[in-house]
Amino acid sequence: MGRPRLDAILSVFVTVHPHELHALLHSASCFFFILSAYFVVLPLRDEGAISLGLSNLPSLFIGSLALTLIAAPLSTLIFSLPNFSKTKALVVIHRFFSVSLVVFFFLWHSSSVGVDVVSPLGVKAEADLPTGLEDSANPGGWTKHGWYYVSVRIGLFLWVALLNLITISSTWARIIDVMDSESGSRLFGFIGAGATLGQLFGSLFASGMAWLGSFLLLFAAFLMELAAQSSKGIGKDASHSPEELSPLRTSDPNQQSENGTEASPTSRVATPKSPQSKMKPQISAILDGLWLILSSTYLQYVSLFLWLSAVVSSFFYFQKVTVIALTITTSIGRRRMFAQINSFIAVFILAGQLTLTGRILTLAGVTIAICSAPVVAFSNLIAVAVWPSWMVVAICETLRKVVSYVVTRPGRELLFTVVSQDEKYKAKVCECDLWSA
Repeated sequence: MGRPRLDAILSVFVTVHPHELHALLHSASCFFFILSAYFVVLPLRDEGAISLGLSNLPSLFIGSLALTLIAAPLSTLIFSLPNFSKTKALVVIHRFFSVSLVVFFFLWHSSSVGVDVVSPLGVKAEADLPTGLEDSANPGGWTKHGWYYVSVRIGLFLWVALLNLITISSTWARIIDVMDSESGSRLFGFIGAGATLGQLFGSLFASGMAWLGSFLLLFAAFLMELAAQSSKGIGKDASHSPEELSPLRTSDPNQQSENGTEASPTSRVATPKSPQSKMKPQISAILDGLWLILSSTYLQYVSLFLWLSAVVSSFFYFQKVTVIALTITTSIGRRRMFAQINSFIAVFILAGQLTLTGRILTLAGVTIAICSAPVVAFSNLIAVAVWPSWMVVAICETLRKVVSYVVTRPGRELLFTVVSQDEKYKAKVCECDLWSA
């Protein structure tokens, strides 16, 4: 397909300049593969959690937080290594998770011997698969399983959550390094649509291939490798040279230095090739992200917003899993239902991202985009309290996610286009990894 024709097709959905095209397409495709991989394994992960007992879900969430507290600072360290470009660092992160999914395939498959036996017609002996529902009110429900079975399912639950947070936040950090607030307002919606297409594809694949069981992990690993390949082009401009794309910004918005004077653009803006962007590798670098947050009132407010979003997201996740666990008794049925719900949500999100996100961010601004999430969350909480049924929970979950992905999340990313590079690659990754919904 010729470039003029490609430009014409893209102009229907997004206003993009020629020098932005390469980075835009690679950013969108990278998110497509990341979200595809995530939603391929998500039903398998949730089904594994249900088999351990519903009462253990809060413990799994706490475990996810603890693991993230350790991994988030470490993920920022890779961007600080000497002679290690940010593009290469991003590739390494994606490839690392790809290999880890292959490892989990062997672990899950070996722990499910006699349970998940794959055939062209489906999974054999599914009726013998323990659901954990008989002990859903008993915190010790997973004691009915062997330690290996329990360990693998706990491990996958924690690891998939880590995969989602680390890969997405690291990729966004790379993207906003080559975009400013103006270009982000135009392009983030289209990039987000790539992620939603990934959610739709991954969910449909997981729904249609639910009988594959643990073999879904291998397909997800392949998708993560494709994400690694796509991430190589995020910082390049094919229309000019193979070198890294100069940031689309010409200068940061006026920012005040610590002594109250205005920092000059040259002192605040660093291109990916500049010495300022090559952060010194120090052991203390793993704590830099947290320190930057604590030293900035602006970043503290952003962190508080992300934390509240995570609390609301967790509440609706528990409601969704509980309803499905109590109404569907088979392993394949639950995996398929999780995938179908994700597919249903993705359709509405995709339509909104392709038609509304850019216009809302441009016309209404970041403030309205950010405020829309708590308004919808508050309305949903009232609705669930008054009408506590599975139908209301499903509608509220769909509405919450559509607003979050169509309006709030792209607007949230714009909050980081006005901060320094250290804050983008350290503070942002820490904030998003710790509190992402």
